[in-house]
Amino acid sequence: MSHALHCIVEGKVQGVFFRAFTRDEALRLGLTGWVRNLADGRVETVARGQEAALEAFRDFLHRGSPMARVDSVECEALDSAEEFSGFEIRR
Repeated sequence: MSHALHCIVEGKVQGVFFRAFTRDEALRLGLTGWVRNLADGRVETVARGQEAALEAFRDFLHRGSPMARVDSVECEALDSAEEFSGFEIRR
């Protein structure tokens, strides 16, 4: 069964390859969805996949890329039926 997760990541997460690392980790975990920068300096992501993979993804978001500083991560489960064909970086 596929589940979905919506997360907002706050901290020094823009300009530190956070989106690229997030995409790479999502693909490694077999997730689909997207990641994008927000105008206020945070990063938003939606991921869909197996529950165990989503938990590993959430753990990754707390660490971030090597140059990032993650201050907080807020995630919520989604009831969305939206399907994704891959995991993309949105602008």
